[in-house]
Amino acid sequence: MKGLSILFFFFFYFSLFLLSLLGEAKAGEDHNDGVYIVYMGAATSPNGTLRDDRTQILTSLSKRERNALVRTYKNGFSGFAARLTKEEAKSMVDKPGVVSVFPDPILKLHTTHSWDFLKYQTDLEIDSSSSSDSDSSSQESDTIIGILDTGIWPESPSFTDSGMGPIPSRWNGTCMEGQDFTSSHCNRKLIGARYYQDPVNEDSSNHTPRDKMGHGTHVASTAGGNPISGASYYGVAQGTARGGSPGSRIAVYRVCSYYGCLGSAVLAAFDDAIADGVDVLSLSIGTEALFGPELSDDPIAIGAFHAVEHGITVVCSAGNDGPGSESIANIAPWILTVAATTIDRDFESTVVLGNNKVIKGGGISFGNLQKAPIYPLIYGLDAKKNSRFDEIDDDDARNCKLNALDDDKVRGKIVVCEHIENQYSDNEKLDGIISQGGIGVILVDDDLRFISSTYGSSPMSVITKSDFPEVLTYLHLTRSPVATILPTVSVTKYKPAPVVPYFSSRGPTPHLKRLLKPDIAAPGVNILAAWRGNDTSEALKGKAPPLFYVLSGTSMSCPHVSGIAAAVKSQFPTWGPSAIKSAIMTTATQTNNMKGPITTDSGAIATPYDYGAGEVTTTRPLQPGLVYETNSVDYLEFLCVFGYDISKIKLISTVVPDGFTCPKGLSADLISNMNYPSIAISGFDGKESKMAIRTVTNVGVDDETLYTATLDVPTGLKVEVMPEKLQFTKSNKKLGYRVIFTSTTSSQKEDLFGSITWTNGKYKVRTPFVVTS
Repeated sequence: MKGLSILFFFFFYFSLFLLSLLGEAKAGEDHNDGVYIVYMGAATSPNGTLRDDRTQILTSLSKRERNALVRTYKNGFSGFAARLTKEEAKSMVDKPGVVSVFPDPILKLHTTHSWDFLKYQTDLEIDSSSSSDSDSSSQESDTIIGILDTGIWPESPSFTDSGMGPIPSRWNGTCMEGQDFTSSHCNRKLIGARYYQDPVNEDSSNHTPRDKMGHGTHVASTAGGNPISGASYYGVAQGTARGGSPGSRIAVYRVCSYYGCLGSAVLAAFDDAIADGVDVLSLSIGTEALFGPELSDDPIAIGAFHAVEHGITVVCSAGNDGPGSESIANIAPWILTVAATTIDRDFESTVVLGNNKVIKGGGISFGNLQKAPIYPLIYGLDAKKNSRFDEIDDDDARNCKLNALDDDKVRGKIVVCEHIENQYSDNEKLDGIISQGGIGVILVDDDLRFISSTYGSSPMSVITKSDFPEVLTYLHLTRSPVATILPTVSVTKYKPAPVVPYFSSRGPTPHLKRLLKPDIAAPGVNILAAWRGNDTSEALKGKAPPLFYVLSGTSMSCPHVSGIAAAVKSQFPTWGPSAIKSAIMTTATQTNNMKGPITTDSGAIATPYDYGAGEVTTTRPLQPGLVYETNSVDYLEFLCVFGYDISKIKLISTVVPDGFTCPKGLSADLISNMNYPSIAISGFDGKESKMAIRTVTNVGVDDETLYTATLDVPTGLKVEVMPEKLQFTKSNKKLGYRVIFTSTTSSQKEDLFGSITWTNGKYKVRTPFVVTS
């Protein structure tokens, strides 16, 4: 996958997803067997005994056909995956104990200095009264992070166990052996590894926990990898690569391959992880925004629900379908959903024109051109092929589409190419130019300028559209234009940062505007982390394969938050997932390194639809002051709103309180009153006030303390907090408050954003809100 651009990487998995859907549709039409997931809720009945209804269905299934059963789920929840016809799947829905039945979906991957930048941003906002000596990057911990991804490269130095103590006695997992992977590959750092076979694509090379793609290794090292000094990608992005919780143990669940990530495998990994004893689960995978499933058909939402009920914090990527609205993935309220941001490091591949004008392009390339601008330069349109057989469109030539340019015109030159269409990736265009005898490429693309692809030894620079006119003017006003492209260098303290990149999926949550997603943002652009050690496709000529590699995506932002969640769990081992989520969200920052508001890549001020509560900080979640604890009733009432009746809810959850029923006069406004660290009000017509109720728990060092509310209120809205002060005592650590939203205008057309911050002079606890019509 040499130098795959981020867009090509995503479209690759998107095509796999579409193929899987087409395959499922044909299977249904022909009444052929397909794999279906039969979800049956909790693993045990309310009295704690194993579910008989599951056993009965499995017994009848085994009598019907040998090998019909693909997987069973019995640890954290109940159910199975089996080969069924469409009619058999429909009949399963009506069987006792069944919650839902759905085709086995194929999910996709959502794919150092970042930790230095996060700490720097944190320090900007911490005064001497609230600073802490603790650092999430140096906490020693027996916290266990589970990674559901493409596996792991165990030989990476990021996963050595030097200096680590014995494996926690509560660990119940295993180290599965497979192709080129033995139990000796696990150690006191990498304490567990599992893989899940694909019942459709029986490729024996996938029967291993070993990472064949690199993505899982990259993610695991970002979350919990050891500090490795001098890490770089052939000298670029040099520094110390480390995870957010380097003292944590890592358990790997290989659920993804080149064929995608099977939903049945994801559920199996959740089931195993619950029994294994992990503390945090990190999933940089999900669905396409276009094909977002219902909660009842979503393997991640289902698995995460049961993991959270077992005390496991589940962190998921938000998806890479931005910048359009309602593109968010992994929207369940029990999931901590992570958007992406940039860091203050830029990769610059400078272009020098013959008039000595210097343009700072992007991308990662290691060309060996001379520093002086002596190489002939040509615009793709001017290199257009004149063919008697094929009519070449001017736009095809401008965009340097394959077979659109003349070999003789390209040979020995640097070619300037636009990149308006995405029929061919940046790397394909570069390879095409080089194959025609060209020297290198200057590509025009705003998005790829700051989301770097790797281009190997071929000179390549990506410039912005705003820089393009100057290049074009020089080309057309100069008799013999020349230029050069310099090798990539890393530039730090780049401003502004963080910025929300174009690809990061956005809110509001589709069909669920009373729940604000994403929850938080973290670095996900140009992240250096560990890589599989045999990737010759990414090796420079004459060099060994890289041990570290640069990737972008919410796949990279997710493990940053997973690492911080593990650090919080290590300091507060009794805290549940909602308290950990709250600590991370309420201590986020909304300020960039220019001391201004965080913006998107378009320059607009970012909103909670872009970054949730803001950019995650490193040490502040370890001292949050107050936390919002979302209890089981909140989630059960959420299921009520989604149409589950009490009989189905009792199947799903093991913690349904005695006498619980779905509220009478059920309204979607109930979701707004979930005890969540953010507030979303919808259906606001400006005529009637709306109210949200919240409860906070004092977890600060002072038992007796007074918190005062301060408000950031947008124009057109009146917000009242009652009471305005919260006095905590030794005997009363939980206090509630109400928020009243009233319109000050006759009509509301835009979504309105603001925040409520509780302060006591030591801690600041911020809750963002959004009000929509």
